[in-house]
Amino acid sequence: MASVTSLSATVEQHLASAISATVPEASADPLLRRSDRADFQANGILALAKKAKANPRELATQVVSRVVTGEVIKDIEVSGPGFLNVTITDRAITENLAARYADTDRLGVPYADAPGTTVIDYAQPNVAKEMHVGHLRSAVIGDSVVQLLEFTGETVVRRHHIGDWGTQFGMLIQYLDEHPHELDHKASEVSGEEAMSNLDRLYKAARRLFDSDEEFKTRARRRVVDLQAGDPHTLAMWQKFVDESKIYFFSVFEKLDMEIRDPDIVGESGYNDMLAETCRLLEESGVAVRSEGALCVFFDDIKGPDGNPVPLIVQKSDGGYGYAATDLSAIRDRVFHLKANTLLYVVDARQSLHFKMVFETARRAGWLNGDVKAVQLAFGTVLGKDGKPFKTREGETVKLVDLLDEAVERATAVVRDKAEKVGLTEQEIAENGRYVGIGAVKYADLSTSAVRDYKFDLDQMVSLNGDTSVYLQYAYARIQSILRKSGEARPVAHPELDLAPAERALGLHLDQFGETVLEVASAYEPHKLAAYLYQLASHLTTFYDQCQVLSADNPAEVVENRLFLVDLTARTLHRGMALLGIRTPEKL
Repeated sequence: MASVTSLSATVEQHLASAISATVPEASADPLLRRSDRADFQANGILALAKKAKANPRELATQVVSRVVTGEVIKDIEVSGPGFLNVTITDRAITENLAARYADTDRLGVPYADAPGTTVIDYAQPNVAKEMHVGHLRSAVIGDSVVQLLEFTGETVVRRHHIGDWGTQFGMLIQYLDEHPHELDHKASEVSGEEAMSNLDRLYKAARRLFDSDEEFKTRARRRVVDLQAGDPHTLAMWQKFVDESKIYFFSVFEKLDMEIRDPDIVGESGYNDMLAETCRLLEESGVAVRSEGALCVFFDDIKGPDGNPVPLIVQKSDGGYGYAATDLSAIRDRVFHLKANTLLYVVDARQSLHFKMVFETARRAGWLNGDVKAVQLAFGTVLGKDGKPFKTREGETVKLVDLLDEAVERATAVVRDKAEKVGLTEQEIAENGRYVGIGAVKYADLSTSAVRDYKFDLDQMVSLNGDTSVYLQYAYARIQSILRKSGEARPVAHPELDLAPAERALGLHLDQFGETVLEVASAYEPHKLAAYLYQLASHLTTFYDQCQVLSADNPAEVVENRLFLVDLTARTLHRGMALLGIRTPEKL
């Protein structure tokens, strides 16, 4: 199906033509927006009049005289000092929605004008370590941005830059080498919980030995050298930790209802072979210089508290490589091998200075330029109800699995409370509990601008009232219930019908879906899609209150047209929630 031109775009074209005919030499942007005074309001005449040194109200009147009304624009009038209030015909609203309804896959949403290739770096857990609440935002925000970009036509390459390298592995590998059966699986498969338990037990045992036995500590430090040198046996031991950790990672991401593919996991170790060359290229080009034995990049605008420059250390004075060397090697790989136009990093805002220096270094080296950009989609902190970073009562970081399990438990209780009324089976209660619980966690995150901190409040998240995922899921399920009860009546658009105010408001909001998706995808701002969907559900609530759908008092064509409106609303909610990574149950 071809994309559907929105009503606002059509009105903009009409007004731009009228403005150009009135003032040919001027810019023809009408600055159109939704309004509570009419369907749309254009306020571009004011700026245009100022440039032309004309009376804005007189100029607005001239523009209005050139606007063609009839099929799309029902009425246009001058308001105040020179605003244009535009009312759309009911027929145009219904016909545009019917075109969207016919496009079952995309609802008329166009593709982006110039799609390219984006490599997105998100969901970055650490090998042999428990995932905690701090890992939540990178995964949830990144997954939604992936869905949005792919839906708008972008080629997306996922990258999960896991922490799988470094000196900490010397201790673990040496212990496993001396206790070779610690990670042997008696059964053919282990659960994610068992895998994490194995890793945790082994880590604690290795740490105790490392702290109490100097000879073991010496052997462990030698093992780091073997690891970095690529010793085959040491690498085989290291791979066991990576494999065991992946079992755990995949189980957590499955709880989050996210697809993480093994080929997309390219951790720190994936760039080892590039580190020396990266350093050589930076030093030979003069981008990096030696300072006290270390290879550094300096910046005029980045200084420490003492006023001295703070460098980006690419290689340490002992020859070891820092995080910067790995991140810069990853940029080279993503630009020259994966042919990316955009590098997107969904990373904690506290790492902003590091990435600012890394990106600037890559620009100086010529790896980033006018054709390739790097963007950090920085995110804030998850807070507790007290407004402080989310911790357990004991002050420990909250385990992500515990948080997700509690969300599902709370949500399942909410679902069970209404289960008898809608006829849910035990299996449906359990399934919907997962969808509602995980959806609640994701929506609370995604409905907040990424850069802001947000409070984690499960009681509010699973509430049926207010700006929550459950409110949107319930709106979708309510529509499905109406469609099941509709009998022989079917959703059919009737453009000849006059629309009630609530039908018009719902229809005009539905027509904005395509523009919203493109805007959200291009700016990496899922919270704006969440806001759109909440407003859509709110319009639906008003529509329910004012317009009965399956009333015997309504003519058949009114029933069909209202079924058409609610069905398109359901499809839009379903598609929009999917772009946020959230399921919409059929019954709730």
